[in-house]
Amino acid sequence: MSTVFRVFSYLKRYPFLAAAQLTCAVLMTVLVIVFPGVAQTITGEVIPQRDFDRLVPLALLAVGTFFATNLFNALRIILNNTFEQKVIFDIRSDLYRKIQRLPMRWFDNKRTGDVMTRVTEDVTAMERVLIDGIEQGLVALLQVLVVGGYLFYLDASLALTTMIPMPFLIGGAWAYTKTSPRRHRRVREATSEMNSLLHDNIDGIQQIKAFTREEAELGRFNVASDLLRKATLHLMRVWALYNPSMEFCRNFGYALVIAFGAWAVMKAPDQASLEAQTGVFVAFLVALNLFYEPISRLNGLNQILQAGRAAGERVFEIIDAEEEPGLDEGLSLPCPVRGEVILEDVRFSYGEEIATLKGVSMRAEPGQMVALVGHTGAGKSTVINLLTRFYEADAGRITIDGVSIDESKKSELRDAMGYVTQESFLFNGSVRENLLLAKADATEEEMWTALRAANASAFVEALPEQLDTNVGERGVKLSVGEKQRISIARVILKNPPILLLDEATASVDTETEKLIQGALEQLMANRTSFVIAHRLSTVRNAGRIYVLDHGEVVEEGDHDSLLALNGTYAMLCRQSLMT
Repeated sequence: MSTVFRVFSYLKRYPFLAAAQLTCAVLMTVLVIVFPGVAQTITGEVIPQRDFDRLVPLALLAVGTFFATNLFNALRIILNNTFEQKVIFDIRSDLYRKIQRLPMRWFDNKRTGDVMTRVTEDVTAMERVLIDGIEQGLVALLQVLVVGGYLFYLDASLALTTMIPMPFLIGGAWAYTKTSPRRHRRVREATSEMNSLLHDNIDGIQQIKAFTREEAELGRFNVASDLLRKATLHLMRVWALYNPSMEFCRNFGYALVIAFGAWAVMKAPDQASLEAQTGVFVAFLVALNLFYEPISRLNGLNQILQAGRAAGERVFEIIDAEEEPGLDEGLSLPCPVRGEVILEDVRFSYGEEIATLKGVSMRAEPGQMVALVGHTGAGKSTVINLLTRFYEADAGRITIDGVSIDESKKSELRDAMGYVTQESFLFNGSVRENLLLAKADATEEEMWTALRAANASAFVEALPEQLDTNVGERGVKLSVGEKQRISIARVILKNPPILLLDEATASVDTETEKLIQGALEQLMANRTSFVIAHRLSTVRNAGRIYVLDHGEVVEEGDHDSLLALNGTYAMLCRQSLMT
């Protein structure tokens, strides 16, 4: 139950709302015992005595009580929903904040659909715990205690008869609660699996259509959907046995009370006693319904509670995950950053048996362009990932202006870098919104200047709403080259002291590449730049070229000296891997 209590720990953030809601719950619960008392008086005194004068006031008292009860109930619902939405907002905010602070290794092992399911559906399932657990569960418990006390006040012996089914109700609830988490976890996991597959297939719909895999992918989706169907059916079958069994126990209690209560009334020694005990018996029956009804509600809430518990475990699994080191603590980089970058015997592995980098050493002087070349899988992009600390090196040391990046604040480190990837990513928003990611206070003139530098101004001016044109999800409304040029403009707008270009011009045609290359050369002037490229035109002017092969630096130097060596670099040029 620790997960459930942890959900409720969010409630203490709003003590006033909690106290106000509790007050309304207590008042409306206390008021429910008024009507059984009215029923007792009418049946035991007013009717036998034909006391018409008391009938109307008692009826008005009942109406007033019902009005007050529903008034407090309305206030409680308003307070509860306000309370619950604040808490759910806090949970979602904490969850999303944590997701942004998790290391890249964590995302490597998670499917996007699974993470989305936890943020949306699992948090919603937790929400039901808060809505029903507080709004209904608290009221139900209070009502059981208040009405139970009233039953003992009316007739202690009959109240004890009422308690006969309670051990069976409690035992059944305990058994169901004990075995329920496994069933609910299966449902949550099956839901997550189906959503993950759906997310992947929507993202890859073009490939599915291109390879005519519609029927095959429908089969895969149906398998995942069938697992969810089976898990849900198993859960509901157990519920179908549990809930009617508990209902039978409650109805058995009704039967016992009616039998023993009627027997006691019929044994009354005289007419006056008969009338008095009849009034008590009627009041007891009315109150008994108010006693068993919340018990029935609590059993229903148990189902919701167990679902929320399973969902909460998945949510708190993310919240409890280990964060990236150095997000909030560490040394500050020198100001301004000169851009001297040194890698000393850096080793790294993504987790496989084979190391990705095997003792790589590099040096970039302030303002120098460094090119990284080599076959696919040589470790070029890994060097970039380590410089940005998307991943942490297993061994070795990386410094910027003499400060070890392992000891520096990641926020400052990444602020000092501009990163353009081979597969450009644009958010579903306008061109303006995508540019403002780099500089939140950028003026429109600064944005157009950056777009012109990236050779993107012409096509942006031709868009229906220019800067305010929506580019679609992942920039789907733009061509690959247009997306890449906006990505480059975004880095130009950021104006960082260190540039990281991972095949930044790979997705554009030769003519556009020349224009962008000219803009990049101007941008790279007096900046430290790490450039990954397969095109000779991109790297031939680099101050230093590092040739990587299977995670090791096999050659280094400038273009002419490496060609003179007639080694790996020269072979790459001859094989037209750089043309």
